[in-house]
Amino acid sequence: MGKGIYISKAVAVACVVLAVGAVATIIALSVVYSQEKSKNEVTSVSTDSPDVTTATATTATTATTATASNSSSTPLPPTTPSIPSEPWKLYRLPISLTPISYNVTLWPRLQPNAQNLFIFSGHSKVVFRCDKETDLILIHSNKLNLTIFDGYHAKLTGLSGAVAPTLRKTWLEVPTQYLVVQLNGPLKAGSTYELFTEFVGELADDLGGFYRSEYFEDGVKKVVATTQMQPTDARKAFPCFDEPAMKAVFHVTIIHPLGTIALSNSMNHGQTLTQTSFEPTEIMSTYLLAFVVSDFGYIGTKPGAEVLIRIWARQQAITEGQGDYALNKTGPILKFFEDYYNISYPLKKSDQIALPDFSAGAMENWGLITYRETALLYNPEVSSNGDKEWVATVISHELAHMWFGNLVTTRWWNDLWLNEGFATYVSYLGAHDAEPEWNMKDLIVLNEIIGVMGVDALASSHPLSSKEADIQKPEDISQLFDSITYSKGAAVLRMLSEFITESVSTNPNCEILRSQAVNEEGIKLPSSVEHIMNRWILQMGFPVITIDTKTGKTTQKHFLLDPDSVVDRPSPFNYEWFIPITWIKTGVEKNQIWLLEKEATFGEMALGASDWLVANVKMRGFYRVNYDSENWDRLLNQLSTQHQNIPEINRAQIIDDAFNLARAKIVNTTLALRTTKFLNKEVEYMPWQTASLNLDYFFLMFDRSEVYGPMQAYIKKQVTPLFKYFEGITANWTKIPENHTDQYNQVNAISLACSSGVKACNDLTTKWFKEWMTNPANNKISPNLRSTVYCSAIAAGGAEEWDFAWGMYKNATIASEADKLMHALSCTKQPWLLNRYLEYTLDTKMIRKQDATFTIVYIAGNPIGQPLAWDFIRSRWNYIFNNYGSGSFNFGRLISGVTKRFSTEFEYKQLLQFKEDNKGQFGSAATSLEQSLERTKANMNWVAMNKQEVLEWFTSETSSPAS
Repeated sequence: MGKGIYISKAVAVACVVLAVGAVATIIALSVVYSQEKSKNEVTSVSTDSPDVTTATATTATTATTATASNSSSTPLPPTTPSIPSEPWKLYRLPISLTPISYNVTLWPRLQPNAQNLFIFSGHSKVVFRCDKETDLILIHSNKLNLTIFDGYHAKLTGLSGAVAPTLRKTWLEVPTQYLVVQLNGPLKAGSTYELFTEFVGELADDLGGFYRSEYFEDGVKKVVATTQMQPTDARKAFPCFDEPAMKAVFHVTIIHPLGTIALSNSMNHGQTLTQTSFEPTEIMSTYLLAFVVSDFGYIGTKPGAEVLIRIWARQQAITEGQGDYALNKTGPILKFFEDYYNISYPLKKSDQIALPDFSAGAMENWGLITYRETALLYNPEVSSNGDKEWVATVISHELAHMWFGNLVTTRWWNDLWLNEGFATYVSYLGAHDAEPEWNMKDLIVLNEIIGVMGVDALASSHPLSSKEADIQKPEDISQLFDSITYSKGAAVLRMLSEFITESVSTNPNCEILRSQAVNEEGIKLPSSVEHIMNRWILQMGFPVITIDTKTGKTTQKHFLLDPDSVVDRPSPFNYEWFIPITWIKTGVEKNQIWLLEKEATFGEMALGASDWLVANVKMRGFYRVNYDSENWDRLLNQLSTQHQNIPEINRAQIIDDAFNLARAKIVNTTLALRTTKFLNKEVEYMPWQTASLNLDYFFLMFDRSEVYGPMQAYIKKQVTPLFKYFEGITANWTKIPENHTDQYNQVNAISLACSSGVKACNDLTTKWFKEWMTNPANNKISPNLRSTVYCSAIAAGGAEEWDFAWGMYKNATIASEADKLMHALSCTKQPWLLNRYLEYTLDTKMIRKQDATFTIVYIAGNPIGQPLAWDFIRSRWNYIFNNYGSGSFNFGRLISGVTKRFSTEFEYKQLLQFKEDNKGQFGSAATSLEQSLERTKANMNWVAMNKQEVLEWFTSETSSPAS
């Protein structure tokens, strides 16, 4: 365990803000990193209950080389709790033992045994220190068959002269996932001991712990043994103290078949015919441990490089050059983060490996990052512009973790947002450095912020930071891996970085940031950045500000998509925020001002008769904006006449705010629809994409009603000029637009034109797909357009097109191409084909387990497939939950994806019955279920209130000539 310095919540969060603020302020955080790096030696870290530090709901916490943060909405008493009589029934480890090092040997079998099971066996020695006298050892163990040793499941040895008591009783406590070792005498405080265990486990295909991945190459079935430990699955590989604060050094040895390569976090230390041992790791958490056995190939940096970089994948993928882009970008992104953190990459090597089966997008194991193939591999002949961006941003995200998350680690999962929100935000900075022409610093708005605002506007949302006591069970932890943690975390850090200036002055330990360092305009601020930030991290949701441009009066309130929903989560700040307001007045950006109370009047925001105002420049702030009706009319007039005078992001923001304000009954729905009228003159990506996302809600609500026809006709009217624009600049679809976002908007043009019935578009996509069917070996469809072309052609076709696409999907050797086909197969309008596709998700030979939940959600996105998918998951829920409900980061999306069209009382009652019928069987999807219930209720109310008005508006607009 690394020697920890003690960092309070205030310091940890302030340091994060410093790190994302400006180049000059990054040094402060780097100092903390440097201190921890220099103290990276085996010693103790207290895990006592936090001490009270402030009256603003923050608590002290321990740095676990270093711990970044811990928060609570209610300060905990500074007392040590008494040890319960049966501590093995609690989900948190007691504070009596601290691991120092592990020596783990594992032997995965890549062939099934006589019982047709893949297994692994091994043994482990963990050296630990006793910090508090105890006669009990609790160590995590799950799904392992512990081998009896001398009549017991374990053997204990005293070190450095310590005498180990004998073992009285051992057993596996299944609910809390412990190996419990009761002793006949006490372990002495200050003494060190070694616990030896032997075990056998299943190398299952469950995508968690030590598991297997299968694929075919040249007709031969191959098996890979690999890992996914985060958040609580290291215990499935070997007995360990499986909490992030319990850092230790790991000595790993892998026994593996001839012809395979073993990889782990550190450099291999020596290899025999069947055994590879590795150098000791840095002091690190169990969830970052990784090992892989495969016959993969690799490409890497030349010998003598300061850091060895290698990209590993299936031999065919490496031979085809699919790892080249990742190799080319990893070095520059690593260098960017070395400069950003002002500290060198702390390891000798950076292995990155693409796995055929992987539950998440990627995992930041220190020195051995594991990826889905789509997140690491790129083939310019087949992969799209979006595929390339995904590879760059995921690599950047995972490399950011090498420092923030791995070197510096949050003590407990309740502050996961600091880890993942930070990595998400800076991934856009790293990707921007690697691809400066892509406009990545703006694309974060579309990729992260707009979507998560829809989630955080629900009464069933949650704060970024939770009470530690509220996050105990593995399923509690898994639920935190959601868009609030990742995307809202990134959005809040981006917002805060905007108002911290380069003039920030702070001591080396980032103890506090005073108000005068934050704002130079003389505006009275809270006493510290901590007080500002607590408003955003300790209470859920975000505000809507309403600006009366006649007087400058500005008010704030908690924004809820359904204003009638009941918010039963208490807030320490009564749902008020400290809000940095940026604004543009008739094309001129003004100075930032602060809204610190429920309301205030800012004379500078009062407008003249011909002026217009748009607030929240480039959506830097995590809030929505409403205006008086006169300013709304001026903004709409500006969009219809000279829309370019409003920044592109703010054109998108006006659309997004208006649609969401309408759903919240704050403005009229027709006002929101009017914000799309200028789109027949718009050619930029962000406004079109935002409009498409918001109009998609209208399709979800009305695509089974009489509103659908006029709505489709309106979209056709608006998108036809965009379709013709791209037809022109691409020389009749023969060239690829040069600009990154133009390539995205070309996809919008074809997708919306085909779905709204533009004949030229449907003729085009059908023709391209038919040509491919005629010559399967020569697919001339542009990689950027394949996803939408495949979908359009399969929707227009029948079984012949579907079966062709299915065959191409099964034979695809490039994961990104397989993903496009997997989605397109859900576009058919034939119910029997969709039902067959749903059945395929139950067979891992047909659909990989990592893709099953995505496939069901894709099918539910089809109005014909939605009721089929709903019936399917209800009838197969027991199977689905048992196979995907434990530890799957994507499981929560299944319920929300299948129920997103729900808008009737009948559907709401069905969802309630589903909840009742499957009590206790929702796991990491429990929160998603509650959010789906809330959304359904809101949808019911919204449709009842708006259906007639929406029908009349679309009918009127389609009967009038284009403006």
